[in-house]
Amino acid sequence: MRDMILEVGAYVDALRPIIYIPHNDFTSVEKVISHVARNNFNIVEFNHGYGYVDFRTKLPKTKCSLSDFLRYADDLSNEPSFIVLKDVHKELDDSEVQALLKSIATKNLYKEDFYCTIFILSTNLVVPSELESLMTIVEVGTPDTFDIQTLIKDFSKVQDIHIEPSIIDEMTLSFKGLSEFEIYQILNLAYQSNGEITADDKALILREKEQFVKKSGMLEIINFQEDIDDIGGLENLKIWLRRKGKIFNHLDQAMKSGVDIPKGLMMVGMPGCGKSLAAKATAKLFNVPLLRLDIGKLFGKYVGESEDNMRRALKTAEAVSPCILWVDEIEKAFSGIGDSGSGNSVTTRLFGTFLTWMQEKESTVFVVATANDISSLPPELLRKGRFDELFSVNLPNKEERRRILDIHLTKRNKNNLDIDTIKIVKATEGFNGADLESVVKDTIENVYLEGRDTLSTNDLLHVVSETKGISVSLKDKINQIKESLEKFDIKPASILDE
Repeated sequence: MRDMILEVGAYVDALRPIIYIPHNDFTSVEKVISHVARNNFNIVEFNHGYGYVDFRTKLPKTKCSLSDFLRYADDLSNEPSFIVLKDVHKELDDSEVQALLKSIATKNLYKEDFYCTIFILSTNLVVPSELESLMTIVEVGTPDTFDIQTLIKDFSKVQDIHIEPSIIDEMTLSFKGLSEFEIYQILNLAYQSNGEITADDKALILREKEQFVKKSGMLEIINFQEDIDDIGGLENLKIWLRRKGKIFNHLDQAMKSGVDIPKGLMMVGMPGCGKSLAAKATAKLFNVPLLRLDIGKLFGKYVGESEDNMRRALKTAEAVSPCILWVDEIEKAFSGIGDSGSGNSVTTRLFGTFLTWMQEKESTVFVVATANDISSLPPELLRKGRFDELFSVNLPNKEERRRILDIHLTKRNKNNLDIDTIKIVKATEGFNGADLESVVKDTIENVYLEGRDTLSTNDLLHVVSETKGISVSLKDKINQIKESLEKFDIKPASILDE
């Protein structure tokens, strides 16, 4: 909070005419504005839906339009003033509103004895090109470890309850990424539920965080049942994930011991070979929520809107942390960036926002990025420091195909000693994991329709003979992916060779 007060105060002193603060906790932002104003500035407020309201009491004064309010505020030339506009992002496209904002901003910059700073508070960041040069965007940071611990301790004093130090440490980690208002809400809900704060309230924090994800509309919560034992093969990857899982399941202890917070991993290679399954299994292993980011949904029509959507999505992920942020088929979102100017400017800026966040993030958001064709990825994304590790995923070898078949047969209670998996493995050269699952599903369906309960090796081989594996159906694409993987020195996800 102190850093933000200093930043806003410096911008006011520098006569920045319009300060845009995109945030959903207006109460915290208003404290900053009040602190900067002190007794030196008169504060007037316009609230979308209410009109002119009293800044301190929030009681409505006059029902009016934004343009009428700005005309009134424009006359406040006799004393230094702050104009606070709340949730007006949809009205910034209006030419009359733009003209009035420009008028006030110009006077603030060039007219002597006129001091009037405009604050725009909104959950959305919308910067019309006509006002771009007049606006300064101030990002609101979330409470750090010390601030969160202070909030919890202050809450315990107010409610006259004792909270164990170990529970404070755990909850501090879980509260990372939330605003003061959100933290207080959850603490109050936990206290009202059982009259105390215990380790069991971590589940409540998680449920409330899921609400933030649903309300944001930027991310998707993925429900999953898969665990790491559902992956056939990819032993190198599984060993690595289990190591990181031990850290993630004891984050507070690991961080106190100086262990770096795991950043994430990227898996590149053949489609249908377990990359998506590994993302879900990672969330189960780490015992955290799984969020999926669809970058295509972030594009907006206004200048800066797409980048703001990206920032909001990443902030939401940080608010839900610890969690897994899954970016599926990341090459489709950022394909072509850096290749002789290809890739449009919005995509390039989105990529820059994501890259900067990956490099600098200190939150417990573990990023799992998956891609099929590594040759389409910007080289900056593959540089050390973005991810903890990169793994290449190839078509399953003989032993991996056997394990995949065993997993799908066992899952459906159809694994029996009469099935000669060696024959099936030999017949499925070039099949990926999705092909093998399809073979098992189709075979079981055929046997059921024929009125039988037990399937045989020949039943499976018959379906194999009628199935085109991915190496045949997408031959050119598979060869292209193989060639691109050979050009990069990436750790293989599998240990076993043919």
